[in-house]
Amino acid sequence: MNRLEKNRIIFVFTCFCLFFLLVLGKAFKVQLIDASDLIVRANSQFLRQATVYPKRGNIYDRNGSPLALNIQTYSIFTIPKTTDGKNDVYKKLAKVIPELSYKDMIATIKKRKRFTWLGRKLHLTKDQVEEVKDLKGIFIEGAPERTYPNHELLSQVVGFVGLDNNGLAGLEHLYDKELKGDPVTLKYTIDNKGRAIKFESHQNVTAQAKDIYLTIDKDVQGMAEKYLKEAVIKHNADKGGVGVIDVSTGEILAIANYPTFDPNDVKNSHPESRKLSFAIDPFEPGSTFKIFTAASAIENKVAKITSTYYAEQGKMQVGNHWIKEAESHEKFEWISVADIIKYSSNVGTTKLAFDLKFPRLKKTLKEFNFGNKTGIEVPGESRGIFTEADNVSPLSLSNMSFGQGVAVTGVQMLAAYAAIANGGEYIRPTLIKKDQTTAKTDLEPENENQLNKKRRVLSQKTTDDLTKALISAVEGGTGTAAKIPHFQIAGKTATAQKVDRNGGYHGYVSGFIGFPVNVDRRFVIVVYIDNPKTGGYYGGAVAGPVFKNLAEYILYKNKDISTIAEHTQDNDYDLKKVKTNIDMVQVKEASTRSLTPGIVPNMMGLDKITTSNIGTKLNLQMIHKGMGVVSSQFPAAGTPSSDDTVVKLEYSPPTYE
Repeated sequence: MNRLEKNRIIFVFTCFCLFFLLVLGKAFKVQLIDASDLIVRANSQFLRQATVYPKRGNIYDRNGSPLALNIQTYSIFTIPKTTDGKNDVYKKLAKVIPELSYKDMIATIKKRKRFTWLGRKLHLTKDQVEEVKDLKGIFIEGAPERTYPNHELLSQVVGFVGLDNNGLAGLEHLYDKELKGDPVTLKYTIDNKGRAIKFESHQNVTAQAKDIYLTIDKDVQGMAEKYLKEAVIKHNADKGGVGVIDVSTGEILAIANYPTFDPNDVKNSHPESRKLSFAIDPFEPGSTFKIFTAASAIENKVAKITSTYYAEQGKMQVGNHWIKEAESHEKFEWISVADIIKYSSNVGTTKLAFDLKFPRLKKTLKEFNFGNKTGIEVPGESRGIFTEADNVSPLSLSNMSFGQGVAVTGVQMLAAYAAIANGGEYIRPTLIKKDQTTAKTDLEPENENQLNKKRRVLSQKTTDDLTKALISAVEGGTGTAAKIPHFQIAGKTATAQKVDRNGGYHGYVSGFIGFPVNVDRRFVIVVYIDNPKTGGYYGGAVAGPVFKNLAEYILYKNKDISTIAEHTQDNDYDLKKVKTNIDMVQVKEASTRSLTPGIVPNMMGLDKITTSNIGTKLNLQMIHKGMGVVSSQFPAAGTPSSDDTVVKLEYSPPTYE
């Protein structure tokens, strides 16, 4: 290689090095020195950027009835600098959508040049939408709006969303991520002619909006809320709560508090009415707690259901205090454990607890999950109030044995009594239907300890003995107001003194907990009425009727009355009376039931599921109103029908004569 060629190579190499250094310097300047300025300039090209979500997943009850849905609304905004300072476009918009005031819009955009909302979640017709799209500088976006078709029904469980469809309370908040689904980024930028251009980009996520199916039965929920409201108003109480659980699965069939609220109109509701106090606010349970003291004594072989205790003729001194019976005339002497439950003896329960000692009682109560959250899918669930001490004073032990000095939630009591009703297995209560198509793992509680859904806490023999005692409490004890003809009801009343803000007692919480025994599908109902002021305050008289009315409805809905005759030999019922009762409950209509195409059938006395099946079979259009069983229908049975015939059915709660 001669010297000339060598110099050329050196020259070319030097040029490449200088070029590379120039590029490197430019990159350094752009990425480090000018970065912030360039980002500002780049962002100035975007008139609007927002992350939005598609329609939220729906929420349904166990039978597919909607509890939370979406309706299509529209949000309208403008970017003032794209209208070239002309206000005619806002006049046109006000004519298209009268609810948007021209003066208000001008006042809003007066000092703004960038993105500005003109209206949020407006209900527009298709023609209005098309006219808005033709207006220069005016932009319209679909905005799904959450709606709750049943208004107050189950509102404290379902919760509500905010203006941007973010879950703010209840299941809407707890499962907000699952219900929201994939986000989409919307951007409005300016082209080289100054025109606004919209484009969207999907994030790299895999979560799809999910529907959620609850264990709630909408019809049972409706009746529970109805009877609870009637009782709270009748007794001029502060509030009340009710819950129903399937004892074999732990599924909550109904749960509510009153007063409640309408999630479609949250701003006009009171904050206290929005929360599910049944799971959030603990209270002293009173005498319904005595069953767990008896359960612990029997399970620890301290006593048998037939063991007797001397009840001190209704008055017993513990330290410097006297433990008395609820009624001064109750002067029990020798009384069995079964009768302690039947007659709700405070002295008898105290003696049981003294024989049992606190450590063993505490162990039993912990097995029933008192002092811990149940794991039900309710934000803010309370653990209740239960001491962690190894031992307590005799007076504290006495009070705790009959439900004072300890605080529980309605859900805790619901789950605990379910363990007695199902033969001794504690099952975690749940609001989420687990056979839904949604991914189960997404709808499970985060706490691994809560996933232990079923565990034995009592023997079958112990629960059988306790159930018989609870039956006697309804048949001839404190719970006679909850008796239902031809059904064995096991239940316990409570008339608990209410703790006031100063640590003393003022007023009462009236309660009743019970379950039907001679049925195939057992369920437990918990009812409490907080601070009744008129019409008495005893649990049996105030809360007992709510239990009775609701239990009657569920028993009829489950068609348990039609199979009650199968249990007559075991339960000493009169078969003729049972058959007479079945005939009275089923129908009062004399016409024969028949399903003939072209003829309106007799629907009287049938439930909604049955009438819907008949309507499908005969290809009838049907309108349902109310809850319960059919009390009236139009057109009448036997009327000729065609494809245009609409059958209107009104439902009312069934009555037992």
